[in-house]
Amino acid sequence: MSVDSTGDELIFFVNGKKIVERNAEPEMTLLTYLRRKLGLTGTKLGCAEGGCGACTVMVSRFHLHQNRIVHHSVNACLAPICSLHHCAVTTVEGIGSVATKLHPVQERIAKAHGSQCGFCTPGIVMSMYALLRNNPLPSMLDIEEAFQGNLCRCTGYRPILEGYKTFAKKGGCCGMNGKANGCCMTNEDKEEYTNGHSISQLYDPSEFSPLDPTQEIIFPPELLRLEKKSQRQLRFKGERVLWVQPSSLSELLDLKAQYPAAKLVVGNTEVGIEMKFKNLLYPVILAPAFIPELNMVQHTEGGILFGAACTLTLLGEVLRKSVQDLPSYQTEVFRAVLEQLRWFAGQQIRNVAAIGGNIMTASPISDLNPVFMAAGCKLTLLSKGGKRVLQMDDRFFTGYRRTALKPEEILVSIEIPYTKKGQYFSAFKQAPRREDDIAIVTCGMNVVFEEGTNSVKDLRLSYGGMAPTTVLAKNTSKQLIGRTWNEELMQEACSLLAEEMTLDPSAPGGMVTYRRTLTISLFFKFFLTVQHKMARDFNAEGILMEDVRPDYASAIELFHRDTPSSVQLYQAVPPGQNDVDVVGQPIMHLSALKQATGEAVYCDDIPRFENELYLALVTSTKAHAYIQSIDVDEALSLPGVVTFLSAKDIPGSNLTGPAVYDETVLADDMVTCVGHIVGAVVADSQAHAQRAAKAVKICYKELKPVVTIQEAIACKSFYLPVRSIERGNLAQGFQEADHILEGEMHIGGQEHFYLETNCTLAVPRGEDGEMELFVSTQSIAKTQQLVAKALGVPANRIVCRVKRMGGGFGGKESRSTILSTVVALAANKVKKPVRCMLDRDEDMLLTGGRHPFFGRYKVGFMTTGRVVALDVTYYSNAGNSMDLSLSIMERALFHMENSYSIPHIRGTGYMCKTNLPSNTAFRGFGGPQGMMVAESWMSDVALRCSLPAEQVRRINMYKEGDLTPFNQRLEQFTIDRCWDECLSLSHYHQRRTQVEQFNRQHRWKKRGLAIIPTKFGISFTAVFLNQAGALIHVYTDGSVLLTHGGTEMGQGLHTKMVQVASRTLGIPTSKIHITETSTNTVPNTSPTAASASSDLNGMAVYNACETLLQRLEPYKTKNPKGAWEDWVKAAYFDRVNLSANGFYKTPDLGYDFETNQGRPFNYFSYGCACSEVEIDCLTGDHKNLHTSIVMDVGKSLNPAIDIGQVEGAFMQGVGLFTLEELRYSPKGVLFTRGPGMYKIPAFGDIPTELKVSLLRDAPNDKAIFSSKAVGEPPLFLAASVFYAIKDAITAARAESGLSGPFRLDSPATPERIRNACEDSFTKLCPAAEAGTFTPWAVQV
Repeated sequence: MSVDSTGDELIFFVNGKKIVERNAEPEMTLLTYLRRKLGLTGTKLGCAEGGCGACTVMVSRFHLHQNRIVHHSVNACLAPICSLHHCAVTTVEGIGSVATKLHPVQERIAKAHGSQCGFCTPGIVMSMYALLRNNPLPSMLDIEEAFQGNLCRCTGYRPILEGYKTFAKKGGCCGMNGKANGCCMTNEDKEEYTNGHSISQLYDPSEFSPLDPTQEIIFPPELLRLEKKSQRQLRFKGERVLWVQPSSLSELLDLKAQYPAAKLVVGNTEVGIEMKFKNLLYPVILAPAFIPELNMVQHTEGGILFGAACTLTLLGEVLRKSVQDLPSYQTEVFRAVLEQLRWFAGQQIRNVAAIGGNIMTASPISDLNPVFMAAGCKLTLLSKGGKRVLQMDDRFFTGYRRTALKPEEILVSIEIPYTKKGQYFSAFKQAPRREDDIAIVTCGMNVVFEEGTNSVKDLRLSYGGMAPTTVLAKNTSKQLIGRTWNEELMQEACSLLAEEMTLDPSAPGGMVTYRRTLTISLFFKFFLTVQHKMARDFNAEGILMEDVRPDYASAIELFHRDTPSSVQLYQAVPPGQNDVDVVGQPIMHLSALKQATGEAVYCDDIPRFENELYLALVTSTKAHAYIQSIDVDEALSLPGVVTFLSAKDIPGSNLTGPAVYDETVLADDMVTCVGHIVGAVVADSQAHAQRAAKAVKICYKELKPVVTIQEAIACKSFYLPVRSIERGNLAQGFQEADHILEGEMHIGGQEHFYLETNCTLAVPRGEDGEMELFVSTQSIAKTQQLVAKALGVPANRIVCRVKRMGGGFGGKESRSTILSTVVALAANKVKKPVRCMLDRDEDMLLTGGRHPFFGRYKVGFMTTGRVVALDVTYYSNAGNSMDLSLSIMERALFHMENSYSIPHIRGTGYMCKTNLPSNTAFRGFGGPQGMMVAESWMSDVALRCSLPAEQVRRINMYKEGDLTPFNQRLEQFTIDRCWDECLSLSHYHQRRTQVEQFNRQHRWKKRGLAIIPTKFGISFTAVFLNQAGALIHVYTDGSVLLTHGGTEMGQGLHTKMVQVASRTLGIPTSKIHITETSTNTVPNTSPTAASASSDLNGMAVYNACETLLQRLEPYKTKNPKGAWEDWVKAAYFDRVNLSANGFYKTPDLGYDFETNQGRPFNYFSYGCACSEVEIDCLTGDHKNLHTSIVMDVGKSLNPAIDIGQVEGAFMQGVGLFTLEELRYSPKGVLFTRGPGMYKIPAFGDIPTELKVSLLRDAPNDKAIFSSKAVGEPPLFLAASVFYAIKDAITAARAESGLSGPFRLDSPATPERIRNACEDSFTKLCPAAEAGTFTPWAVQV
């Protein structure tokens, strides 16, 4: 057949409706098809690489080989539309809606407060739904496993798991075990906590509608008929790609002979990513997923044979059954494969990814290939020329991502062998995050002993992550054959491995010392595991053999997590509060139900306009260079392309920036970072625009970039001014001190990773330069102002509208404008609507994140631990423009002492000017970095004085009425109460005793404990921003339309504003509606930031409501028994204005750096957290065992939302301080551009036990209804996890005879933890000397 014959019909079902697609495009994913072709926008795009789960749908198909209907959760962003022939797709819209009936899965996540911004919710709903379709009574472990491929950035995961626990068997609780007084869901140790109206139920599970499996959508009978008919070959011809689905093995072999370069695709989890991110094109794709021989599972004499198209999910099911049925000595390899599969990607990937694809991808860090290689699996290859059987050894991988297969050959099957008596096998994987992560080092280890002895007959050690291919440690193995398995062998093996497993110090992936240490540490784990199993086997036969030392035993335990449990405490509303008044009640987020059904509309969900075009950005690939030429000829000649936008097309000003105009909308003659926007391509579709953008050729003349803080310090590359705050007399303080110590700390940056990337839709209105913008931004006024400036029109021609954002966290406060101005310029040029939603990799590259900080300190203290003098200098990496860096540095200085009173203090802050994308606002806004350095010197002082850290913190703590370094008096000071309650809530002292006992009993696992306070100033430090407006319309039917200056990004601001209006007007919340935030209703709004939005907008709403109440007063007096509607009607007929605007500005603010006088903050929010962790000293892994948080939020407006904010901020902080690491090359290129390489916390990272208590009886007279700000303050409490890790490392170092202060930079990744736990293994792998090599990545 010729390639260009017209394609076949693609037949599939979506939500029970038949779809016949006559022009299936092989390059189109299911996600694009659902959103663009079918208008089903509930399924979201989060990352386009199968790493976040926002696009999860359920795919059902009748599986001929298994003779059953299979339901699977799948990533729609990777599933090619052509792979869905004869499938039934179920999306979030298909299972329920607010308009008709909610599905219990949708209802429970919403009512359990598990949806904040809601962008990840549809994907989480569909993961849970798919699980329940396969298993209506899952265990808690099943539920946790189902979510391994889903991420959420807002909630901190706890409420999602808690809501869905109610589906689990045993009612998802203790099953009446361990609790004397019945079910833990209702009695959660209440007696302990219910002192004085503190209660801990945020919702009532008894209100949930039950799950009825008989009511689900049926599998279309038509598909059963079609699938049972004999299959024929299918062809789908796209613009650039031919997709062929052969129906038999012989057809496949013919095709492979005809197109030897064709790729075989089953799950598209690798090829899809290569085509999207590596810009590779495969003109012919063969889809062998339904060929019987490639799907078979056969038990043979030597093991189990799996067809190459079997999915990893099927592999797991078959092996699990074999492990149950066979004697354990036969299944050593099977159990190792299962252990690797536990942590292999997420459920959605395992459901579609094929074993053969995993082998043939030949990734050097594959999780399974080292296992297959160490086990010596047999591979069967086939071509038209015949069959070959290869054993998988070090000759199979011939080079980076290359195998020994000939172009025309295909892999048909793999045989995984049984093991024999006297054979032991283990597999290990070490990754930055436990769930769904790419390995750093992975290995399979196989030892066979001479019968009945402990003498080594054969040994195979296979490693991934130590070379461009999976390798065998052949030399080490050879030397150990014939040796006895004892301490001496272990010592020699470690030395041999250190010699054999070397890495160039510049090796891709970096972490060279850590990777080399891991090869040895993991062998040591294997050594102990074998010793333990062998002792067990020999002792069972009556031969005495020494087992592993008791204090070493924990080193061989497989990773196991207990099901998380939690407690939330808050103060009940006073008895007698009016039923209509919901202030203080834990009411659900107003959009939660819509978010759970996919009906909530985000920026990119707005339906297409007629003749709408799509924009793709063209960005710089150099960090610092002159642009010599831009060649757009090829790009303009591609299909669908309309125009190229450059700096010459700007009618107004090319200067832009949130505070100072030191940036350009489009680079003109010079680029100052990788990702600097140079231009944009406008085309008729996203695919065409992106393809053309990649075809634009730019010539550069490169200049030397400044990338790191250290480089900036060396060449004095700083922005002015340099800020400092000083109080007391430093010289005198250091003179009085008993001891002085100096130290430094680096705190890495952080990517916002809002699930919804930046998005703008610009619609020109065709007259007077008017334009309407739909933008995902926290700052509508700044967006309006900068677009007007670029277009050269007054601001009154631009309307900016925001309904909701899928997360913001500060990342959409100022950086969202770099996209919206370009889209507006394009719409202005082509005079048509233009849309652009950034892909995750673009968003991460362009928009900057939290400022990396470097702190140097000198601290003077007494022998008692009392700190008397501090001199601290901060350096922040600001990037290529000022953005908000000055305010961020100021806030860091305002928080340099955290909660400690220091008589003599000086802080200085430098902003480094570098060639990185400009860093920006991020929850905490410099505060966490300032306080992190404070806790570093605090822990150094405790270690130097050999005193308990909590004692040193307590004696240095502020008291009521103290002055801060910036001379603001602390009033209504509650940190001492938070501290005491946190000690009792966490049983701190009892826990400390248990930790010390655990550490005495275990050598290779250590536990640590820390309690950390926080004090966070509330107000914008730029005084003019502390203002807000509101507008209220009352309609004649009594309904109220409310608008205010704040935007909704999941934090529940609109919900709280409706609560405020409801209480003030005395009407139920059901009568009040907020539709959106827009510049034509409330002008000149401040960005929704600085945690102050409820305070500011709440007071403005209150002000507007009061005005309306005054106008209605006469009608109330006339008709006291009347209803709200009667008074409104009466006022209307009396011609009274039923629209009012409100305004508020925070009083008495203002601070002067010159005189160090004034009030920068309206008040402070306080909190304390205690955390306990366990680290694995051999790998650097850690487990969060316990966290107790006590937070002062005044009188909470909504405890459910406030506790959600506390937990969400805390987990974001856990990411910042333990997981999330941005990695840049020495030339300023960002490597971490998606969830594949950048790890935010997942479901498995939440503390196993989490208690959150809102401080009672702490009203705050400075804010609306005595509440307090809650968005940013809790984030820093995650430092308790970091310092608990440091405490555990201290215990590990003591085993090697090391004591006293040591430097631990943030984040405390497995690499940093392992390298800090110095021992005999780390000594074998000394680091290369700095300056003798170019590292792969640098600390910016």
